[in-house]
Amino acid sequence: MSDVILQCTNLCKSYGKKQALNNLNLSLTKGKIIGLLGPNGSGKTTFIKILNGLLTPTSGEAVIDGKNIGIESKKIVSYLPDCVSLPEWMKINELINFYKNFYEDFNSEKAYIMLENLKIDLDDKFKTLSKGNKEKVQLILVMSREAKLYLLDEPMGGVDPATRDYILNTIISNYSENSTVIISTHLIADVEKILDEVLFINNGEIVIQDTVDNIRDNQGKSIDTLFREVFRC
Repeated sequence: MSDVILQCTNLCKSYGKKQALNNLNLSLTKGKIIGLLGPNGSGKTTFIKILNGLLTPTSGEAVIDGKNIGIESKKIVSYLPDCVSLPEWMKINELINFYKNFYEDFNSEKAYIMLENLKIDLDDKFKTLSKGNKEKVQLILVMSREAKLYLLDEPMGGVDPATRDYILNTIISNYSENSTVIISTHLIADVEKILDEVLFINNGEIVIQDTVDNIRDNQGKSIDTLFREVFRC
C-alpha cells in the first residue's frame, strides 16, 4: 500500500487571464502536519478548495489516496474553511448530530469530550458563542472525523493567543499516523512548532518543499525567518 496521500500533476487553475495555480506538481506522504505558506494571492485557498472539490481545476489532476477528486475523495477529506460557516441557528448538540448523519467517519464521542473540556453547553445555540468558541467548535467538528486528509484554511485567523494554543493542541491530538494535515496560515511563528514539512507557494507554484528539520539543520533558520527572506516580508 502506497504511503502517498496526495499527488498533484500539472495542476492549473485560471480565472480568465489570472493564473491562480500554474502547473503545480506535488507529492505528499501520510502521517505529517504540513504548512502551506505563502503571501496573499499566492494560490493557497484555491489549492485547498480544489482538493476539497469546491473548485474544478482548469487542467491537470489531483489524486487523494489513489482517488480522483469527487464523491469518494470527499469521504476521506475533512475541510475547515477560512471563515465560520456553520448554521448560526443550530444548537451545539444539533451540530454534532448533523455531522454524525453526514459523515460516516465522524466520532461523536471524541467531539463530546472536547466540548465538555471547553465547558460549552450543548443546548447553546451556535450564534450565542464568542468568536473564539465558534472557531473552536468548528475545529472540533472537523478534527472529530477519522479522515485521511485534513485541510485547514487559516484555522487561527483573528483569535487570541490562548485560542491559538488550543487550536494547535487540538490538531496535534486528533490526527493519526495514517492521516495528513495541511494547514494554510499567515501565523507562521505560532504554527511552525507543530509542522513536519512546509510548502512555500507563490504565484500558484511550489517554490520550496522541505522538512522543517532539514531547513533548520541545513540553513540554520526558523521557518518564519526563511519565509520572510523568500518573500521579503
